[in-house]
Amino acid sequence: MKRISFAVAFGSALAMGVTGGYFLAPAGAQVAGSQNNMTEAEYLASFPADIHPESRGRLPFVDRAILDPVRQADFDEHMSPDTTSLAGMYGPGGLRLHGSPDDQIGDELGPRLKELIRLVVSRELDQPFEWEAHEPVGLREGLEPEIIDIIRHRRDLTGVPEREAAIIQLGREYYQTHKVSSETYARALAALGARNLIDMCILMGDYTETAILLTVNDVRVEYGSPYILPVP
Repeated sequence: MKRISFAVAFGSALAMGVTGGYFLAPAGAQVAGSQNNMTEAEYLASFPADIHPESRGRLPFVDRAILDPVRQADFDEHMSPDTTSLAGMYGPGGLRLHGSPDDQIGDELGPRLKELIRLVVSRELDQPFEWEAHEPVGLREGLEPEIIDIIRHRRDLTGVPEREAAIIQLGREYYQTHKVSSETYARALAALGARNLIDMCILMGDYTETAILLTVNDVRVEYGSPYILPVP
């Protein structure tokens, strides 16, 4: 994402709580775009308990010290007043730094859970072509038929292992309600860790793109192939 002027676009609201020679909002400043003329302190106090005030999200800013030199440079670019990112560290660029490097997205999750994520997206977006392509792959990667059927028929998650259940529940909530509860997020974070949780989000986005391409263009399954995903 690109922008013309970071300061003009977001003003001091983007600067809240960031120290170390980068941005710092004036004490007592009004938060740009906040409702009812809240002060900055009032705005921060209004956040849910799982929101970090400095990042305004459920994850704090990533610790620069844990990053490799290439990603430290990316960190510095996002923190710079001259960043070309629309939101600097407050947007997806900052969140991605919690995840894996681009060429390693999902590696720690492994093929089995990556296929589970694909099936969750296919199910929630009613995409039969994507589902049919990936159910056999999921089986080959060791994804149990019972778990596949739970996803397919949106059944109760009782008895599903915790990592798998956390991914399925988060996917269901996001695609069905367009939000994720604090409880579901905390469950996924505990089950996966921040790195894998961010990777999961990125993978869900990638597979959503695939589903949109297939659905918008009404791509049909191969002749003779049964529709193994019940869709409207």
